[in-house]
Order: sequence, then structure tokens, then C-alpha cells
Amino acid sequence: MARYTGPVCRFCRRENMKLYLKGDRCHSDKCSYERRNHPPGQHGQSRGKVSDYGLQLREKQKIRRTYGLLEKQYRSYFKEADRQKGVTGANFLILLERRLDNSVYRFGFAHSRQQARQMVRHSHFLVNGRKVNIPSYLLKPGDVVSVREKSRKLALISEAMEASQRREVPAWLELDKSSFEGTFKALPHREEIPLAVHEQLVVEFYSK
Repeated sequence: MARYTGPVCRFCRRENMKLYLKGDRCHSDKCSYERRNHPPGQHGQSRGKVSDYGLQLREKQKIRRTYGLLEKQYRSYFKEADRQKGVTGANFLILLERRLDNSVYRFGFAHSRQQARQMVRHSHFLVNGRKVNIPSYLLKPGDVVSVREKSRKLALISEAMEASQRREVPAWLELDKSSFEGTFKALPHREEIPLAVHEQLVVEFYSK
């Protein structure tokens, strides 16, 4: 599966909001968004008027870049959400939150979603006691995600868990730090997902 490997701090500047793509760096004085609060590029400091299409595009890009997806995979999630019953925008975000790499990040086992994706690919985690190395694996209510016994001594994981104390574990997840495992208790509701985006604009974007 292809993935983006270039610089990511420019994404926060382009979307005019912190996407927290670099872990601890986003909370420090080194944060690029805090130091240069304007879009990247030669003409970044002169923000022009944004059209309705531009607003829809920016909301789409905010979500896509937050979860670290490329366009083809992102669109497939939207099509799946559109086929489900209920509100398409909410279904879309719930699908993204069910991804294994996202849950690993939410539990605090990784500094960022990008790091969580890499750690999942390197087989550091188990789901219900079985090795899963697919970042896009969709968790179901009741699934238990745990760190492999051999991986629990990794400094990367212990440092991430210590740093994650500044952010709360969402209500639909339950973390047991002593046993290095977390439970996906239930599907989240839209109001529980801490993401400041207008997903309805994404629905309008793809409805054209």
C-alpha cells in the first residue's frame, strides 16, 4: 500500500489548524504552525477569498491528512459510509476511527498516527490475542488491542505512553496501562470524536 513519506508540518499550515501529525513536536516551541502561521509557498501570506468548492476541498483534506490516507483509500471509506444507514458524514468518521493504527494512537501507544501505522506494520500489536499487521484493520466493539510481550520493553512505546498523558483516552476506548492493552468498547458517536471538522462539507464535495 502506497503512503506519503514527505514533510507533514506544511499540512497544518496549509489547513490553518493543528493536525498533530508530529507527536511531541506539535506541543513544543518547534511547532511549524506556531512559528509560521500561514500557508507554505511563495504567496502563502496572502490568503485570498475561498469559494464554496474551496471550503469543501479544505475540509476533505483536513480529514484525509489527519488520518494519513491517500485519495483512493479515502474515497473507498466514503463510499462505504454512504452505503451504510444513518448520517453519511458521521458514518465516515466512525469508519476512520475504527482503524487499528488510529486506535493504537488514541490509546497512547504511539506519538502519532504515522508512527502507529509503522508499528502496526512491524507486528508490535495483537488483536484479541492474534497478530495483526494491517493498519487499516477495522476494530469491532469488544476487540482488545494489546502490545506484544516482546515489544513492551521498547523505549518508543513507554515514551509514547508517558507523553500521551496530556491527552485523554476517548470515551469509546478503555485503556489498562499495567497490562499494555486497550479495549474498543463501542462504536463512537460523532459528538465524542475530538475532531474540529465539518464532515458535511465532505459529503457535499463527493456528491457533485
